[in-house]
Formats: sequence, structure tokens, C-alpha cells
Amino acid sequence: MCHNTTFVLDFVIPVSAFAAFLFTPPAASALSNDILSTPNQLFEHEDTRQLVSLVSDAARLTSSEGEAAFAEFRTSGSRWRQGDMYIFVLDRQGNMLVHPDPAMEGNNQLQLKDINGKPIVQGLIAAATSVPDKTAGWYHYEWPVPDGVFPRWKSSYVQSVTAPSGKSYIVGSGVYNDRMERSFVIDEVKSAVAQIEKNGSAAFNQFHDPTGPYIAKDAYIFVLDASGVELVNPAFPNLEGRNLLHQKDTQDKEFVRDMLSVVETSGSGWVDYMWPKPGESVSTQKSTYVSKAKMGNKWVLVGCGVYLADAPKVRTAAEQMTAPQLMALVRDSAAILEKQGEKAYPEFRTKGSTWFGDDTYLFVVSMDGTRVFHAANPSLEGKKITSVQDILGRPYGKRMLERASGPSGEGWVHYMYPKPGDIFPAWKSTFVKQVTLPNGQNYFVGCGIYDMQMDKALIEDVVDRAAHLIATQGKDAFPQFRDKTGPFYFMDTYLFVLLPDGTELVNPVVPSLEGKNILNLKDLNGRAVIRDEINAAMTNGSAWLDVNWYTPGQNTPARKQTYVRKVQVGQDTYIVGSGVYMD
Repeated sequence: MCHNTTFVLDFVIPVSAFAAFLFTPPAASALSNDILSTPNQLFEHEDTRQLVSLVSDAARLTSSEGEAAFAEFRTSGSRWRQGDMYIFVLDRQGNMLVHPDPAMEGNNQLQLKDINGKPIVQGLIAAATSVPDKTAGWYHYEWPVPDGVFPRWKSSYVQSVTAPSGKSYIVGSGVYNDRMERSFVIDEVKSAVAQIEKNGSAAFNQFHDPTGPYIAKDAYIFVLDASGVELVNPAFPNLEGRNLLHQKDTQDKEFVRDMLSVVETSGSGWVDYMWPKPGESVSTQKSTYVSKAKMGNKWVLVGCGVYLADAPKVRTAAEQMTAPQLMALVRDSAAILEKQGEKAYPEFRTKGSTWFGDDTYLFVVSMDGTRVFHAANPSLEGKKITSVQDILGRPYGKRMLERASGPSGEGWVHYMYPKPGDIFPAWKSTFVKQVTLPNGQNYFVGCGIYDMQMDKALIEDVVDRAAHLIATQGKDAFPQFRDKTGPFYFMDTYLFVLLPDGTELVNPVVPSLEGKNILNLKDLNGRAVIRDEINAAMTNGSAWLDVNWYTPGQNTPARKQTYVRKVQVGQDTYIVGSGVYMD
């Protein structure tokens, strides 16, 4: 069961010999022909090559036979319609002329959107028609597999073709391939360059639009000026206007300087650098395609980057503190503060001590929200945290106060915050605990871990808090679980709520499932996981269960553990849960 999805986008970006021949990619108008002649060079994955070949052949057939080809495309079991792969045909008005789903064929689908609000048909048409002389392109969106209920990332390749009748059609097909291809990235950048050269800085709004074509999977478009100032960064808008020329990766490589060098000398090209994936502490190679774009009488750098399949990682990573270890650290510091009060601050401020590591440090806040101690950045002392938010709009200062002043006097808060000395926010999980100093005043002490791997302690914490809210507020608690800036939705973790009969009441990642009965849903091993989760919670009150499901953002099966808990509210019974990928 897919109870987790990664929804975090991060910064991208130096020169890969593997793709050096793509520094000057073929003209857009000739792209489809080049794909057919050199498929192994443009695509790394066989299913992508097969897809492009299928669409190109279907476009040629439509060009020669016209509408008569549509009957062949509808033949089940033929080359054109096999399993998850099938040819679809649209006209430019959005009418679906060929599709295996009878409910879609014959109807106008221009308003069809995916789970994230991306206009699917509008995007497909634009991919093949919006850029002059570009008759083929890619569009990425989330869509269920045939007979499936959970959307997965789908990459569709489309071509514009004119039939002998003179009518224009969009012929395409898609693959459920969550692995990004270099060709996808090149296509995105070339399209963005065309928009900038046509519309100037007015194009920037399109790059920020989460429902537009320039944000897909873990990739997005960014723009830098010639001096290294960030003009567009939809993932980290707080960086816009800042000069990143000397920004370094985890191996001290100035990747922004390398990007500018590539476009100045070659016009376009690839740049690789090492950076941790969201939620990981080990650095992985990230590959970025950059290109020069003319904007008025100046030029800008346009780029897009991804973690490609099988990208190399660093061999080792520094040992990271676990959630239980961090909780113990904060509780130990609270015990010292209760005895010594402010006299403990010098010890807490000693770099390299138990209390202050490279990325871990203590801070103390009064119950009115004033920072009174901050080991890593003393300049923050005396400032309020009550109104601070992270780049996702999460009010983490308010959340810390809520957890410290709650019934247990302690708890976890998850948000995005830069590591010491860095400018890029990373996911941070902070544990706080209320403490009374010898002077009788109440404060709370806290410490956090960056990119902490989720574990059972954190999942149980989220589910138990949700269960408490449901017990006291009933269904009125549900909107809090759907709030993507709230305390129950972070990294790839979120809550779901079920009725004992299998009806899904809350699913913020797949809201289309709310109100539907999914009792008979099975995981990749054929196990009726919803039925098992409900039975375990109803029998034992709470339980952990193993599930086999796709890793968020990938097509690779992984072991997942889900924690469920029964909640009784008067005559109403609910099952609340969340999960964590253990592999």
C-alpha cells in the first residue's frame, strides 16, 4: 500500500564525459529522426527507447494512412496496445480520439488533471506544439496504471503529425518509468530557453508553477545570470537574488562556477556534482544540463538536474545520530539545566563536545518564544521564534512551543533549515523538552538532526499524536492531517485514516481515494494489506505490519513497515496510521 510519497524538490547541478556529445544537441525539429537513428545514444533505458520507437512509427503510420490507422491502434494485443503501453491520439482541441479507456475515448479531455493539478492533456498538446519547429516532446505527470488506484509518475512522449486529410493530431504513449532520462532534462531546458527568448523574464512565472510543465518528479528549471545570481529557483525561492558563484558541493567543488564555464565555452552541456538526496545523509552524484539563453541584450543560464539511476554515491558517510540517541541527548541536557541553569551554557557551547557536533547543537527557548541560548549562532539569542517559518511555510517555532507546552512536555518537530554555514535548507527533525531552571522559570531545550532517516520512534510519535487529536476532536481533526504545512506531513511521511470497513477517510497524497473502499487492495506480493492493517488494529489496539510497495518516486519494490492504531470516539471507530520504508 502506498502510504508514503516523496514530494520534495531540491537544487540541481558539472562535466559528464558520458554525455559530452550532447553539448550541442540536435535541432528540436529533427529530434524524432535523431531518436530513431541513434536510440542508444539518447536514452539509457530500453523501455524508453521502445516507447519513442513506438510513437514515431505510429506517427508515420498516421501521416501515411490518416484516420484509417486509428483502427489499428485500437486493436488489443497488437504492437500498439500491450499491457501498460498503448498509443493514444488527440486532436489539438483536446478531443481523445484513441484510448483504451472507453470512458475517455470520444470525449474532450482538455480539463483532465493529475493528482497534483497538472493539466494532462493540455500539457501533452503543448509538448508537441508550443515551441516553433519542435514537433515532439515529453510531458511528466502522475497517473494510475491500468486497473490501479494509486497514481505513479508517467512520462509520455508525443509527436505532432498531419494526416493526408490535412488534419493535425497528437500521437503519443507513456511509460511508468520513474527513472529520469538525460533526454527528458534536455527537453525541459530547451523548452525553457525558447520561452525565455520569446517572453523574457515574463517566462519565470511558468517555472514556478507546480502544475506547469517545468516541475516534474525531482526535477525543475532554475535560472542564473552571468555573474551567478539566482533568478529563478522554485524549490528554494529564498535563494533568488543571492549570488551562488562560490557555492560548493559536499566535495568542495564550485559547481555553479563550472556551470557558467560550460555555457560560456560550449553554449550548453552537462555538469555533475555530489549532493545528498532529500532525506539521505550520503552524497549522490547529481547531473545537470545547462544552456545559455538570450534575454534582451543579456544572456542567462537555464538549467535542470536530476539524480539519474545508478548515480554513484560517496563510499562512506559520517555516523549519524539516531532518533532515540537524540532524544536521550536532549533529556540529559534538560537534567543538567534543571540543576545548573545558565551555568551549563559554556559547556553546551563547546564545539566537539557531547552537546555540540558538526551539525548538532543545543538551543534553549523561553516559553514566550524568546531564544535565550543558541550554541551554533549566538546572534539569534534574544530573538523570537513565534512567527518563524521554513521555505515550505511550516511555522516550526510555533510547533516547538506547542510540543513543549503539551501534555507530555516534549516531542518532535520537522521542518527545513540550513545546516550551519550553508544556504540550502535541508530537512531537520528536532526534539524539544520543557525544563524548569533553578530560578523557577520554564524553558524548553532542543536539538535536531538533518536528513534523519525515519524510524519507528518517529512514526509512532506522529500516529499517537494524531490518535489523541481524533479522540478529542473526532472528524474535526482530519483537516490538520491534510495540511501540507502542518506537523503531520513531512519528508515522505503522512497520515492515513480508515474506517473498519476499509473506507479511506484521509489520504493527503492521494485525495481521490478519500471516500472509497480499498479493503481488498493488495501490495506487490499479493497481500491484502488494508484488510490486515485493520484486523491488526482492531484486535491489538496498535500494530506494526510489513508491506511490499514501490519506493516513493521509483519503480523499485521495497520493504515498508506501517504502524496502525485504533481510535474510539463515542460510537465511531477509526484506524489511523503511517509508514516508513526500511530498505
